[in-house]
Amino acid sequence: MHFLLPGGTGQIGTFVARDLLRDGHTVTVLSRSPKAAPWPVVEWDAKNLGPWTAEIDRADVVLNLAGRSVDCRYHATNRALILDSRVDSTRVLGQAIAASSSSPSVWLQSSTATIYAHRFDTPNDEATGILGGDEPGAPDTWRFSITVAKSWEAACNEIDTPSTRKVLLRSAMVMSPDRGGVFSVLLSLVRKGLGGSAGGGKQYVSWIHYQDFIRALHYLVQHDDLDGPVNVASPNPLPNAEFMRALRAAWGARIGLPATRWMIEIGTFLLRTESELILKSRRVVPGRLLAHGFVFEHPEWAEAARDLCERLRWDSTQG
Repeated sequence: MHFLLPGGTGQIGTFVARDLLRDGHTVTVLSRSPKAAPWPVVEWDAKNLGPWTAEIDRADVVLNLAGRSVDCRYHATNRALILDSRVDSTRVLGQAIAASSSSPSVWLQSSTATIYAHRFDTPNDEATGILGGDEPGAPDTWRFSITVAKSWEAACNEIDTPSTRKVLLRSAMVMSPDRGGVFSVLLSLVRKGLGGSAGGGKQYVSWIHYQDFIRALHYLVQHDDLDGPVNVASPNPLPNAEFMRALRAAWGARIGLPATRWMIEIGTFLLRTESELILKSRRVVPGRLLAHGFVFEHPEWAEAARDLCERLRWDSTQG
């Protein structure tokens, strides 16, 4: 099959494209700043129709990963960039698919598990999960993230693509041994002796091993009775304190100093990012994937963390 990856130059797009090639598929990436890669990279501005739309006719699957990184401070300029980059790219992609002469069979559209409410009690699945934005006392930055997620999905849903099935990927944090991802950031804290609980450690962490993420993508492509929102997350989210304890054990670290909420606020300010990425409780489960029969290879974090650490160590020995 031929996969088109708008915004596929980031950490997730790179390992997805690499895996697709390994499995014998072909890949084309759309990028605002094309660079040399093992696959074709075509320029687009992620906002306007142009010559890049010819790639739609050649695609069996579109996996849209476009959007400015949220690893930044949410001031007015960055908020506009984060929101507009997602909405504009999704909207123009939908327009191109709707107008194509040979429509892709499926459009896998990035969304985020952050769309759900900050909660500790009951897991959020697609059927009964509570969308966020109205939690009492939630910081403005948290409400902004949910506004982005809802607007992102709305941009996909507003365009009629009768020949193309649409799936909204409400993805948890994807854990990969590749550099630049969330796993490498968390492991760097562990290696420095700073990988203790954060802000009390009760907030839930939703995650997915990168291999299960890729397998879920293939599963969604193959099963044409799955559309709309799908939670792409491990079935076993766990509190931050347990999550970090398992990561320390996987790496063999004896010490992990905890960080209070005020320490996190100061640290994220200095690093020019937001504390929401650490403090919000994301208790999300893959209700639809499980009900449909998808089987996770790495459902438990302790085992997944050991596997990722082993892969990282192996990669480092190979240069």
